[in-house]
Amino acid sequence: MSEQRIIRPTPISGFPEWTPRIRSVELRWLDHIRRGFERYGFSSVETPSVEVLDVLLSKGETSQEIYTLQRLQADADDSSDARLGLHFDLTVPFARYVAQHFNDLVFPFKRYQIQRVWRGERPQEGRFREFTQCDIDVINVDRIPLHFDAELPRIVHEVLTGLDIPAWTLNINNRKVLQGFYEGLGITDPLAVIRAVDKLHKIGADAVREILIDQAGLSSDQAAACLELAEIRGSDTTVVDAVAKLGVSHPTLTAGLDELGEVLDELSDLPSGSVVADLSIARGLDYYTGTVYEATFNDDPGYGSICAGGRYENLAGQFIRRSLPGVGLSIGLTRIFAKLVAEGRITGGRFCPTDVLVVLPSDERRSAALAVAAQLRERGFNTEVYHQAAKIGKQIQYAVKKDIPFVWFPPFDDGRPHEVKNLATGEQVEADPASWNG
Repeated sequence: MSEQRIIRPTPISGFPEWTPRIRSVELRWLDHIRRGFERYGFSSVETPSVEVLDVLLSKGETSQEIYTLQRLQADADDSSDARLGLHFDLTVPFARYVAQHFNDLVFPFKRYQIQRVWRGERPQEGRFREFTQCDIDVINVDRIPLHFDAELPRIVHEVLTGLDIPAWTLNINNRKVLQGFYEGLGITDPLAVIRAVDKLHKIGADAVREILIDQAGLSSDQAAACLELAEIRGSDTTVVDAVAKLGVSHPTLTAGLDELGEVLDELSDLPSGSVVADLSIARGLDYYTGTVYEATFNDDPGYGSICAGGRYENLAGQFIRRSLPGVGLSIGLTRIFAKLVAEGRITGGRFCPTDVLVVLPSDERRSAALAVAAQLRERGFNTEVYHQAAKIGKQIQYAVKKDIPFVWFPPFDDGRPHEVKNLATGEQVEADPASWNG
């Protein structure tokens, strides 16, 4: 007989996984986020993990980020799966979903979507190849009111504040401000400039200036003006005055500043510094057309955005002959959670959700133990029966290791009552499974 080959278990870079105690905290986070979204009337949807490649590539993303599907045992001439790829975000699949189910939805359609996404990029701190995003979007027919651009940051502020994460700031800008300002400078390809400015926080002003001049074809004065605009920050409408002082005028710029000011006014009741207008925020994706968002940790802005999104005028228009503008925000759950785990800020919750372990004193008493467990479950207690007859001390130790708070002792004989032991206090008392309240 040949010796069995041992495959060494090793973690896969960029694909995080957690122990049960850490996972229990992540599940609580997910429940908290879901409740926060539903509190504002958002409905849950889920789309397939895959989309047709033409859909995924339709809005400016690079093919290098997309994992494609291919069956290991596929015939050489079978390319049926080659046109499918794992989705790299949830916004593009959502646009397809809205178009496909248009007649079954109620508009404005407010949806939330919490799912895994995949990106084929080099893993590093804060960047993963598989991660969970928590998206909220509002999409409407023909026109979507601007107040939704303020409602989404408010929801995210409530949700993230409730998670007690390190201090963070949500930065807001408007793509019309950037486009109008650049066009007012006489720049013929504003989108190229937007993509360059979007790299400002990663590569710095000097490198961006070089890109603007050498690759985007701007003059030194134009590049200087673009970088001067990117330096403007403020938590109120004084940012509008700061832009005006730069001496550039354009109708699109005026429209963008009006929208930005209105959103800031609606969010002015939030704690100071929670929301800041940052005119360096560009969001490089092509489909954003108005308000854009990007949140970072205050003490570690280089870690990357923990929340991002923006307004898109007609992302679903490629699928249906209707104008369907929308606005959305995405919380990067895995990016936030992994940082806190790595820093020891999340040490874990309970190993398992069991409330009560029912002791199995002997194989003959298994039916009685199972009956007690069923009765406790019916009353809302997560209950398990020890898997085999064993010494009581061993069964209690099992409960301790799994963080099970109560151990239930069914009668060892017909003359003894039920008893329950609180492992936190050590107290053991008589109890009735029909009335015990924990």
